Amino acid sequence: MRKFLALLFLLSFCLPAAFANDSKEADRVQDAGTVLKEILNIPDDIPADLLNRAECVIVLPSVKKLAIGIGGSYGRGVMTCRSGEHFKGPWTAPALYALEGGNIGFQLGGQATDFVLLIMNPRGAESLMGSKVKLGADAAAAAGPKGRDATGATDVVMRAEILSYSRSRGLFAGVSLEGSTLRPDNRANRKLYGRDVSAKEILRQGKVKAPPAAATLIHLLDKKSPKNLSDPKSLE
Repeated sequence: MRKFLALLFLLSFCLPAAFANDSKEADRVQDAGTVLKEILNIPDDIPADLLNRAECVIVLPSVKKLAIGIGGSYGRGVMTCRSGEHFKGPWTAPALYALEGGNIGFQLGGQATDFVLLIMNPRGAESLMGSKVKLGADAAAAAGPKGRDATGATDVVMRAEILSYSRSRGLFAGVSLEGSTLRPDNRANRKLYGRDVSAKEILRQGKVKAPPAAATLIHLLDKKSPKNLSDPKSLE
């Protein structure tokens, strides 16, 4: 009887902690959907033609600058891609990602900042599904043009694998994240999905189903950009 009571006492502490961890990761996914919805409702927002040509989207809500100084910045968010071998299907379950260091410290100014990144070709998408990627070195990155009338065929857009945008203090703009790093947040993915699963297994192999917290994010992208309008040759 004493052993049984001791076990109940232990579970009373362990179970709430476990659920709190799961809830934290689910909140991150839900926040990403909310941020993207708000940004796509801004009149001078991400051009629709660029979103329609993106293979994947990364949303990082409330990236913050640490007190340790320039370069001590971090952000946690999600990445979702179009499914199918050639990125032509519906948007996938999200994989959790981390953004760290680099130029973020200069841009935040002590304020929490939301970031949205468009992954513009299969090479850029595949590079992000391995280990840590340094923007501007391992993957070509550029500040994304904005506005519904922005031309999507500029030299910058044609060369970039990743286009990045930020929203801080009510201002929305294209922003350079060169020098920052992106990596899959494997620990968070394990907490969210209840087992070890890589970003590639989530985003390219469909090994897990999207959690309920991802409903807003995926529904929004399926509605706003249901079809990949990239150059067909780039998807072969």
